[in-house]
Amino acid sequence: MSQLATLQPIAVGPEEAARASGTTRSAVYEAIARGDLISFKAGKRRLILVEELRAWLNRMAKENAR
Repeated sequence: MSQLATLQPIAVGPEEAARASGTTRSAVYEAIARGDLISFKAGKRRLILVEELRAWLNRMAKENAR
């Protein structure tokens, strides 16, 4: 197996971020609009660093813990 096949992405688009986090695409875009989730543009594509996605989910988990 090649090294490329084992590489994990370091950035994902909003749709993949929603799928990976178990949220909706709308929730991801709303979090970006509020400034809760940091994203950036690479050409025409919007990307989210996986580490930022994890940080956002951890913050949500702490804020909404019972």
